[in-house]
Parts: sequence; structure tokens; C-alpha cells
Amino acid sequence: MIQIVALLAVLLSQTGVEVVDIVDRPNDAGDGLHIYLSPVTEEDNLVSCTVYRREVDDPTSEWAPVIMEALPLEYEFLIDGYDPDYPVEPGALYAYRVEAVTAQGDIVSGGEFESGIRPVGEVFNTDEVPVLIAGMLFILLIFYYFGKAQRGASMYLRPIGGIDAIDEAIGRATEMGKPILYVPGLSSISDVATIASLTILGRVAKKIAQYGTPLLVPNCDPIVYTVASETVKQGYLEAGRPDAYEEDSVFFLTTSQFAYVAGVNGIMMRDKPATNFYLGMFWAESLLLAETGSLSGAIQIAGTDAVTQLPFFITTCDYTLIGEELYAASAYLGREPKQIGAVKGQDACKAIIITLILLGFILGLLYAATGSETFMFLRNIMVTGA
Repeated sequence: MIQIVALLAVLLSQTGVEVVDIVDRPNDAGDGLHIYLSPVTEEDNLVSCTVYRREVDDPTSEWAPVIMEALPLEYEFLIDGYDPDYPVEPGALYAYRVEAVTAQGDIVSGGEFESGIRPVGEVFNTDEVPVLIAGMLFILLIFYYFGKAQRGASMYLRPIGGIDAIDEAIGRATEMGKPILYVPGLSSISDVATIASLTILGRVAKKIAQYGTPLLVPNCDPIVYTVASETVKQGYLEAGRPDAYEEDSVFFLTTSQFAYVAGVNGIMMRDKPATNFYLGMFWAESLLLAETGSLSGAIQIAGTDAVTQLPFFITTCDYTLIGEELYAASAYLGREPKQIGAVKGQDACKAIIITLILLGFILGLLYAATGSETFMFLRNIMVTGA
């Protein structure tokens, strides 16, 4: 009897968890609220809680569990709106209540709370101010180098072996009297790597037209085939030799991945091109193409932004354009002011980012060595911009 009375006394004295405040989540689209609960300590004998919500303006709205958390809370507040099954609607008014669970498995309910706060979206996200500043700096640097290049200023571009070897590879094919094989990747025209490859193809076609070297451009995408054909034709026109362009030099094989590879490999073994270009987007066929080209004795230049295929090109090709070098190749080959300005602007931004990373690293080391909060404050500014 005494134990039952004691248990009843504990249950009656057990206080639940209450919602004490609701705050609109800052810098969002009006789809989140911060929920502040009454303080809970380990002595309160509460292990978890469930937050229920209903919409005040809707008389048919029922209480729905939107958040479940262990107690005591690890954070100052809970966020309502994370669960896509229970979204927070902008402008809606919500009421909340909390049910807590004790260590003995009993449920303790808190009272209903309605603060009158309606979630509202912000037009400007202040958390993204560093991104805005960085974007503006990037644009200013691009335009600065645009103007500098258009004024005829000489600007240094670091040499890239694969790009410097293009003229050598074309010259080698010309001396040997053999064709040049250009594979623009297996992706569609919507792929950035394909667009970069077609831009390079135009430069290569112009150089080939000047030397009178045969060109072979097999395609596996109909739209890429059409664009490649016009690109090569334009290259011959810019070289002043439109009559030397052959319609059959750019052709369509098949949309099937490995059937296309088999066709290209057959061209390599039959026509024995002196130079093979693999520039664009590639998948599992990369090693099949490059290994066959290597066996045929051709000089090979590859370039892709597919990280998983780069090792195969690096091991089987003479030169490989890695990642963004494929995008920069057009500027290197054409030396057009706008393209050079874009490359220099990007390089300047990279230099700034590398400098900030090094400064943050040094400040972190100084904080670890001295314990001075000043170094940590400066480091946080470098990392977060705030």
C-alpha cells in the first residue's frame, strides 16, 4: 500500500515539458519555426518527448506528431519544418503541445501553446552575404581581365602539356600522311564536357584544314553529330579552305555505347590514324578506346571531367587534360580576349581562395599553440565570413 501511494505521489509531482516560445526561423522561405521548450535536466526523469502540432485557422485540423527528440535536448531549440511529411506552410498559425515519456514509460502531457507567430519568408538571406561578396569579387575580376585582354595586354597562362602537344600531334599526322581521329565523347550536347570538346574540335579542324590532313570524327549522338559537322565546316571556312571540307569526315555510328566503341576501334585498326583525340565525357569505354589506340601506335591526347575515367586515360595516353583543363583548352588555342579573361579571372579567384585557406590554417595553428581567442576569432572570419 505504501509503494502504491509513493508511486502516485511521484506521478502527481511529475511535471511535463511545455512549449515556452515559438520564433520564426530566420533566412528561410517561411517554411520553418523554432520551438523552445521548458528546461529539462536528468533529475526530471524524462527520457524523450513528442511535439504535436495543429493548425489554428483550420477547425478540422487534428494534432499530428511532428518532432520526436530525446531528453535532455542537445540544442537550444527544435526546428519544425524539417520533416517533409509535415511541412510548415508560410503564413499559417500553429498551436503546439508536448508529450514527454518518463524512464518508467509513463506519458506526461504539457499544455497547449499558441504564440501568434506566423512563419514569413525573407527576401534576402543574410547568411549568404559572404557568397554574395565572393560572387561580386569573381565577376569584377572576370571583367577586369576581360578589359585587360581586349586592350592587348600580354597575360601569362601556365603551360599545359596536353594543349601544347596538339600542334605537334597534328604535325606528326601530316608528316606521316595519316588521318587524325577525333572522338567527342559519348554524352549528349547538354553535357558541359561535350560543349568544350566541340569548341576544341573547331580549333583542331581549322589547324587541320591549313595542313590538309584527313580528319575522322565518329559520333554516337545525332545532335552532337550535327553540331560537330557544322563546327568542322566552320573551321575549314575560317582557314580559308572551305572546298577542302569532306562531308564524310564527320559521321554518325550508333547510339549504343559498346557498339560505338567497337566501330571506333575498327577505324583505329583499319585506318591507323597517327593521332587520336579523346575529348569529352566518357564512361566504361575509355580504357577500351585508349588501349586500342595505344596498340595502333598513335599519339593520344585525352581530356575529360569524369574523375573515374581519368586514371585510364593517364596510363594509356601520351597527354591528358584533367578536369577544368578541358574547359580552358579553347582559350589556350584561340587566344580570344574574352576567353583568356575568363581563365585569368578564375585563376585569380583560386589564388584568393588558396590564400584564405592558408591563412585559416596558420591562424588555427597559432590558436592551438597559444590559446589566444584572437586567433580563433580571425580564423572563424576566414572560414565562415562571420
